[in-house]
Amino acid sequence: MSPQRLRRQICETARELEALGLNRGASGNIGVRCGTGFLVTPSGLAPAETAPSDIVAMDFAGHPQGRLRPSSEWRFHRDILAARPEIEVVIHTHSTFATTLACLGREVPAFHYMIAAAGGNNIRCAPYATFGSQALSDHALHALEGRSACLLGNHGMIALGRTLPQTLALAVEVESLCEQYWRALQIGPPNLLSDAEMDVVLEKFKGYGKPASGG
Repeated sequence: MSPQRLRRQICETARELEALGLNRGASGNIGVRCGTGFLVTPSGLAPAETAPSDIVAMDFAGHPQGRLRPSSEWRFHRDILAARPEIEVVIHTHSTFATTLACLGREVPAFHYMIAAAGGNNIRCAPYATFGSQALSDHALHALEGRSACLLGNHGMIALGRTLPQTLALAVEVESLCEQYWRALQIGPPNLLSDAEMDVVLEKFKGYGKPASGG
């Protein structure tokens, strides 16, 4: 995909995140691998005001190109993409229910089998660190080991994927799971699935949403 088309898709995805209520105003950000570097949304610019030319190109040494500053969270975009070659897209949101649980420092356990969509038997919550800091990036990388999503303490969530639509869908799923878990907690501790059951689910998820092979 050409860099220009990728820039347009980033802008469209940022607007969709806002339309879905996963971000509001200038909160959250998107990073996408591009060539030998990556593209990231600019700092402090709302999606409605962001044009494709506003998306900031960066190299993995952390040097931006263009007239605008990159998102303050560019470090975790860079570090995740550098550490996870299978990942092409990083989406960060301040969605309501994910952020609520993150502000409580709560991981999301296996209360529902769809937790497997994030790659494991839980969605971890990284410890708090100042936004934009290297410490935050380091905490996020640790929480994302073997996972495609995590919460950030007192902050929000991160979702990872191979394409913008896939990663957007995962962010929506994680927010939905956080809402369901929060609602269940209003009544009492939910029943949790065992590690053995989650192993079965994770194995089934390897073929989830994929076409049947011919033969």
